[in-house]
Amino acid sequence: MINYGFIHTEVKMANNNSKIRQAVRFRLCCLFLFSAVFTLGGCTLTPEYVRPEPPVPVEWPVGPAYKTDADKPVLKTASDLSWREYFLEPRLQKVIELSLINNRDLRVAALNIEKTRAQYRIQRAELLPQINGTAGASIQRLPSDLSSSGEARISEQYNIGLGVSSYELDLFGRVRSLKDQFLEQYLATEQVRRAVQISLVAEVSNAWLTLAADRERLKLAHETLTSQQEYYQIIKRRFDAGITSALDLYEAQTAVDLAKVDIARYTALLAQDENALVLLAGKSVAGELLPAELGDIAALKELPPGLPSDVLLKRPDILAAEHRLKAANANIGAARAAFFPRIGLSASFGTASANLAGLFQPGSLAWNFLPQISVPLFDSGKNLAALDVSEAERNIAVAGYEKAIQTAFREVADSLAQRGTINDQLAAQKSLVNATSESYRLSQLRYDKGIDSYLTVIISLRSLYNSQQNLIGVRLAKLLNQTAVYRALGGGAAE
Repeated sequence: MINYGFIHTEVKMANNNSKIRQAVRFRLCCLFLFSAVFTLGGCTLTPEYVRPEPPVPVEWPVGPAYKTDADKPVLKTASDLSWREYFLEPRLQKVIELSLINNRDLRVAALNIEKTRAQYRIQRAELLPQINGTAGASIQRLPSDLSSSGEARISEQYNIGLGVSSYELDLFGRVRSLKDQFLEQYLATEQVRRAVQISLVAEVSNAWLTLAADRERLKLAHETLTSQQEYYQIIKRRFDAGITSALDLYEAQTAVDLAKVDIARYTALLAQDENALVLLAGKSVAGELLPAELGDIAALKELPPGLPSDVLLKRPDILAAEHRLKAANANIGAARAAFFPRIGLSASFGTASANLAGLFQPGSLAWNFLPQISVPLFDSGKNLAALDVSEAERNIAVAGYEKAIQTAFREVADSLAQRGTINDQLAAQKSLVNATSESYRLSQLRYDKGIDSYLTVIISLRSLYNSQQNLIGVRLAKLLNQTAVYRALGGGAAE
């Protein structure tokens, strides 16, 4: 270990003080010039980075489930589109604003950026020498039986100066490789924060839309309960008058009870939806910002998908995976540099004296220059194993990068497949609601005229009610799909 302090020896000078001072200055200048030249001009052993080819097709899937968007011009890619330009509902925009300010997951992601930025600055500082100011004193009493003169003696030493401590000449790029590694890790955390923000915006939108759908479902259940309670009273009066049977009365009761069951279920779901939205927003959400039903929500913007190479490589999660790959690649350079000699330099320049008053007197100049070289000769395979580890980590990062691209491709393809069929599903579901509504109306007429039993009415009612609830679900699925497309295409440019 190299000592940072000064060698506390008294420098005795005669008449050549100025010459010695000039020699000391010259040597220190040479020291720092030597360090700068080799640090800036030294080689690096980091392998050249080559981006892996995306392991996905160059075009999105085609087939009956996919709707072509070739006729739609791509004015803005999803990654360039602000969330305000996509989520057009004013109330939803305000809830998203709350989440971007108060959500704790996003806050943790931002704090991680600050942490990795500080770590990068620490590592970058290793490229430059660290200059320390020092001052010290040593006062010692030597007993008479230990003194060469036979008398007790007090010795004093004082020093003040500047020193450079164990500065490594980065001849083979070890320090720079580590600096590049921390830089890529810092850039990866920035992309992770972007990915968290996109996911947060999408999750807030999904929670808000789900709340709207469940409120509409609860409203439908209340309307069904009201109508069936009225019809139950009619049948009960008929039963009391002996006009209808007990079977019809109990069938009417089942319709009332089924509506009550759904009211209780959707009431609980509404509470859970609101709790989920509050968690995402990071604070309570005002009632005027909550939706009443799906019908009063402004439509979300449609996005043409573009090409996989243009879309996927801009997604923040994929960019983060690529930065982690670059960090692993830089770490190989540091592992390779461990096989070569390491040169460290320590130096100090100042004044030292046996008494405090003589610190700045002529003849008190003190300096030292301590170069040190360390050459790995035998380490039982430690450096080789470290290189193997770094190369394995790079290969793992390559696989992770490729898996991120494949996962992103599937997410986009799945969302496009649903988008290509959701309108057909919505049209068919609306037609089914109309058909079951007419069937229910006719079954009531036939029961009133005594043609059919009330069981037919109940079956028609259940079909109508289920088709109406499913229509709400399909409308919700269409809106959720638009959010999924936005997230899968990497939307959410920072404002």
